[in-house]
Amino acid sequence: MTASQDAYTTSTAQDAPDLRRRTVRNYDGKNGSLTKVYEETDDKKYQRPQSSIFQTLDEYEFLLAPLVFTLISFFTRMYKIGLSPIVTWDEAHFGKFGSHYLKREFYFDVHPPLGKMLVGLSGYLANYNGSFEFKSGDTYPNEVNYTFMRLFNSTFGALCVPVAYYTARELNLRRPAVWLVTLMVLCENSYATISRFILLDSMLLFFTFTTVLCWARFHRLQKQSFTPEWFLWLFLTGISIGCVTSVKWVGLFCTALVGLYTTEDLWNKFGDLELPKVEFASHFAARVVGLIVAPLMVYMFSFYIHFLVLENTGPGDAQMSSLFQANLKGTEVGKDSPLEIAYGSRITLKNMGYGGGLLHSHVQTFPEGSQQQQVTCYHHKDANNDWFFYPNRDSPEYNPEADVKFIADKDVLRLIHSQTGRNLHSHTVSAPVTKADLEVSAYGNTTIGDEKDHWTVEVVSDAASRDRSKIRTLTTSMRLRHTALGCYLRAGNVNLPQWGFKQIEVTCVKENKPRDVYTHWNIESHWNEKLPAGDPGSYKSPFFRDFMHLNVAMMTSNNALVPDPDKQDDLASQFWQWPILNVGLRMCSWDDSVVKYFLLGNPLVYWGSTVSLFSFGLIVFWYLIRWQRGYQELTFPDIDHIHYAGIYPVVGWVLHYLPFVAMARVTYVHHYYPALYFAILTMGFVLDWVTRPLARGNKRIEWAIFGTLYVAVGALFWLFRAVVFGMQGNHKQWAHLRWFDTWKISD
Repeated sequence: MTASQDAYTTSTAQDAPDLRRRTVRNYDGKNGSLTKVYEETDDKKYQRPQSSIFQTLDEYEFLLAPLVFTLISFFTRMYKIGLSPIVTWDEAHFGKFGSHYLKREFYFDVHPPLGKMLVGLSGYLANYNGSFEFKSGDTYPNEVNYTFMRLFNSTFGALCVPVAYYTARELNLRRPAVWLVTLMVLCENSYATISRFILLDSMLLFFTFTTVLCWARFHRLQKQSFTPEWFLWLFLTGISIGCVTSVKWVGLFCTALVGLYTTEDLWNKFGDLELPKVEFASHFAARVVGLIVAPLMVYMFSFYIHFLVLENTGPGDAQMSSLFQANLKGTEVGKDSPLEIAYGSRITLKNMGYGGGLLHSHVQTFPEGSQQQQVTCYHHKDANNDWFFYPNRDSPEYNPEADVKFIADKDVLRLIHSQTGRNLHSHTVSAPVTKADLEVSAYGNTTIGDEKDHWTVEVVSDAASRDRSKIRTLTTSMRLRHTALGCYLRAGNVNLPQWGFKQIEVTCVKENKPRDVYTHWNIESHWNEKLPAGDPGSYKSPFFRDFMHLNVAMMTSNNALVPDPDKQDDLASQFWQWPILNVGLRMCSWDDSVVKYFLLGNPLVYWGSTVSLFSFGLIVFWYLIRWQRGYQELTFPDIDHIHYAGIYPVVGWVLHYLPFVAMARVTYVHHYYPALYFAILTMGFVLDWVTRPLARGNKRIEWAIFGTLYVAVGALFWLFRAVVFGMQGNHKQWAHLRWFDTWKISD
């Protein structure tokens, strides 16, 4: 396995596969010493002439092979795709989100919008009007062309196959290994199954695959810096990063892989003393623009289109700022609300922090601490969000018949919960979760209470006016300081336990940080019969503020997706089960009348790729030991090949797998699918490396090894084809596919 046998490089030198090197003597070394040089010889001189048809096939293999693989891929992803007429698994979520785009209704979800906009596009192309609710298990009505929408999604899954082929080529694997990697992606049952439904996973996988391809091609062009092709693949890498991140945040792991490569590449260039500083600065600037600015622009543009299309009020309004909601068509936020706030006004108070909710209370009490009535932040419209502004206890009692008195900056007042009549209250009791802060509760009533019910208004800014003699609906940003304790009302992104219904914790924070947006509040809705209606919705919310607000809200909701100890989720699985294919996932009901689908991988693909990860570690360990003992059998091209075609796929697997080990959120088998691709690439490299001696020896043995693997991978896909194309009838007939008790196919 030396360079004299195979000149493995990551440059264009590999583009001449029929050239090999021959050692000849030369006396051009220092002081006339004997040195080794390598003379390229043409193997074709020693080969038997091939017939023209085989020469043509060999010459155009890079077009014909991926074409054949792609045609088969479209078959495996689309055959009988419309067999099941019911809403299957997460189609209930993503189909519904696509409907919101068609109805242009604003909604909220934990994932970025690109994939869901593509789902909406598929519905638009299918002439679907967005009226179906996509309830899990419901039968699709005739007006919903669900088959076309599934076909649209499956196209992304099918195109993963040719992308995998060209990626393996760019990683400098030999033809047998390239075909094996491609076939493993093609015949991976879980990839084929999940690509057949209205989900985001096929898009996530496709953009993950394209990111790796663009990165690999960009690396191959490292010696052609600043050429048009180099710039093209640099920016294609950045655009692909932006796309994969805009589908799901799992794409950030792929971004991290490219980031690590870029950091290493720039560090190596920084250490090259022969590289001019101006050229290094150019390399640095090009990567900043191509790999940071370009992905960020793609990501932000997806949100710009998201906001542009969703112009009507919808179920996700409450996650956004009050000003944003006020500008949605059909909204009730700010509608006919008086502009200035007065004592006796009924209001809802919105936290202006990213992902902030409405100040809320309910009759349930804290199980510990003061055991008084809970105060939280809640993201949905509810009568328990309503509060009244009342004068403080040192002022005359509120008289509904008296003249209107407006609330101004520095006023000391009380907030009374409209449903329970209790005062917003704080005291020297630690908050239930954030122990460094003070608890905020609801206590007493209009007559019973003390000075700890008093809050001082501190105006931060006003989008409508510089006049702080009044506070205004929607436009005034203010802080509420506890008059007695000096702390500030705050609602961060901390979720209460189940006893608090996973709502946002509200505390009184001791530190005075005027720029802490989680201590900023505004009036979202306002009712007062004595005051004229205003038009506070005429003020626009800036795009960047809305963009940041929504992303933090997504992050907060994502962090709240933790397993509920009081409920059993039969679909959830643990991270250790995925690489060993210990578990699958039922995607629908298991009734005899239902076409059943089971997310289960190809055993050889899963087990082989997992073993390859350990095998690669052994290969690296072996060469490290040999190197330490003085053996120098690896040349720089060999090390370079191991580095970029072996180590980076393993790093990609680690980046996509280990985060789920540490995550507290609920996990499912499909979370492993991006990591699986990097394990497949690792298996391709390992087999390519260990069979290299056969490439110059008996190629029949090499092809026999790979041929056996081709047949085994394809045969196992065909054996488990029913989980992909749909299982009809009684599930007992599929008992032969239940190799393990945890594969719940036939019970």
